[in-house]
Amino acid sequence: MNNPLYKGDEIKQLIPQRDPIIMVDTFIRADETGADTSLTIKPGNIFCDNNMFLEPGIIEHIAQSASAYAGYKAALKNEPAPVGFIGEVKKFKSNFCPNTGDTLHTSIRIMSEAMSVSLLKAETTVNGEIAATCQMKIFIKE
Repeated sequence: MNNPLYKGDEIKQLIPQRDPIIMVDTFIRADETGADTSLTIKPGNIFCDNNMFLEPGIIEHIAQSASAYAGYKAALKNEPAPVGFIGEVKKFKSNFCPNTGDTLHTSIRIMSEAMSVSLLKAETTVNGEIAATCQMKIFIKE
């Protein structure tokens, strides 16, 4: 991961979430169809149980990846980062739960956008292995 676009506290420029609920720590790259993000799971993460990062944490990480993408697109237009909400999660498949210390790498691809609703496809990997996939509908507050 050479020269990510945003890392660490810089992520706060793209998303409305604040500690302890920030679930993206690196915004790697973006283009017109989507973005790639990551999160290194730290001890004490609120979505961990017995050092295992649970499925709700993966879903929140994916949603915040979409939020970071929306924030990135807004920043390109010198606009503030918008607030978004999960509207629907479909076809969620978890192959395994990552552990504390693992780094999630998520790729989101926008499948369609209409008005303030985006439908996306996401894939989250850990060490090259697919941890989870899903489709998600995100509503952006205008």
